[in-house]
Amino acid sequence: MSRLSLLVDLASLLAREVDLDALLGTACERLAQAMFADRATIWLVDAEQGDLVTRVALLPELPALRLPLGRGIAGYVARTGEVVRVDDASTDARFDPTADRATGYTTRSMLVAPIREEARAPVRGVVQLLNKQGGGSFDEEEERYLVALASQLARAFTMTTLRAADGGNPGLVLQGPFNRIVGRSAPITAVYEKIQLAAQTDATVLLRGETGTGKGLFARAIHVNSRRQARPFVTVDCTTLPAQLVESELFGHERGAFTGADRRVPGKVELAEGGTLFLDELGDLPLDIQGKLLRFLQDRTFERVGGRNTMRGDVRVVCATHRDLETAVAEGRFREDLYYRVRVVEIELPPLRTRGREEIEALTRHFADVYAQRYGRPSPTFDPAALLAIGSHTWPGNVRELEHWIESAIALAPDGRITPSHLPQRRRPTTISDGREEEVRLPLHLSLDDAIERYVGSVVAACDGNKTEAARRLGVGRNTIARALSRRHGGGPSSRGPDSLLGGSQSRGDDD
Repeated sequence: MSRLSLLVDLASLLAREVDLDALLGTACERLAQAMFADRATIWLVDAEQGDLVTRVALLPELPALRLPLGRGIAGYVARTGEVVRVDDASTDARFDPTADRATGYTTRSMLVAPIREEARAPVRGVVQLLNKQGGGSFDEEEERYLVALASQLARAFTMTTLRAADGGNPGLVLQGPFNRIVGRSAPITAVYEKIQLAAQTDATVLLRGETGTGKGLFARAIHVNSRRQARPFVTVDCTTLPAQLVESELFGHERGAFTGADRRVPGKVELAEGGTLFLDELGDLPLDIQGKLLRFLQDRTFERVGGRNTMRGDVRVVCATHRDLETAVAEGRFREDLYYRVRVVEIELPPLRTRGREEIEALTRHFADVYAQRYGRPSPTFDPAALLAIGSHTWPGNVRELEHWIESAIALAPDGRITPSHLPQRRRPTTISDGREEEVRLPLHLSLDDAIERYVGSVVAACDGNKTEAARRLGVGRNTIARALSRRHGGGPSSRGPDSLLGGSQSRGDDD
């Protein structure tokens, strides 16, 4: 691989939902090849651990390593931001031979550069080349190229799930094992484990979950982390096809098969040959096509519409639905035999509201960074009331709804500061006129202080951030609202306790 094509190749890798360790491992392999080095290694500065550098790729003899910031040449570069070129590592006092002793590998020449956006930016990681092939040394031209590549890597990391540390501090925060999928809560971690196991096989997978939970992202994650990753990933949206065209869309048609069929057209099954066929919203597939899909799943054979030749397809199938398939089977709208056939590996994606406020905030900041960069906005910040409003919403549209909220807020806040007024207004159906109020759902495990905080945040959000109006609706003083909103953002619980809010208008007199 040429050095010129390496950056383009890495950029394409970083845009995929691949396992981050595998992504960086592949990047190292290609970097070593282009630079004529025996090995390449990428270390990331872990912003959460502070003084540690996390090794994420490519010493195959060892699992992931951690080094104190400053130990070894990689640690030195991470701490100082200097570029280091060494002809004989064994004579350099900064060299740490621990890894060599553990692996039996002998490090001789080294070229090590900091990963950062520009010369004065915080260090995000370290990229190093080990042992120039042929026994030579790395030269100045290769040093300049590696520095430029490291800068591009730092910028490319903004396309991944790696988020820069807050406040201009060094390091990165790993928000999840799969690129472009953010989350580390217990419910989503369980999904990661199943996705990783399913990706190692060709078993049919059924992804279930509410609309907007990320079924498409996880389907692609299964594909790009499987042995089929180099082959096509083809999507069929079962909700958008007229019933009479579904069979042709799936299996293709011959010339003359129906009016307007003036040529042979391959179906999605053929287009996905060797790769993965993703059937999105399987629950909406017409009943008369379900039998033909069942046959294909059972023996991987099919015929084009209007054709007589039986064809075989080497395709891995991943399905997704938000429908209640069990009810559909009971009502005769979904074939029972197909139901059991697609449930070989079943993975339930959790709704956003069950993943916790910390995860919602992490997703919020992730989307804010993405859209601020896309729309040329300053680095975004959030008013505490905006975060409370976001955290108290029940998110019926899940991650997709949250993403659209944040995109809208970034577009409407040219200075980068997000307040409740920048968030979309939660509208009620205009056809309802029975006087019912909007509901606020609270989990039963909340403490009283947390329940008050969430409820007050919801009321403030419903008032478009107007705390005076929220206080009027709740029958309390504006300072009570401020105290309730400050609990999570440094203010601590009010010295007056929850009774200051629960007491309603009785606590209002000295509060205005």
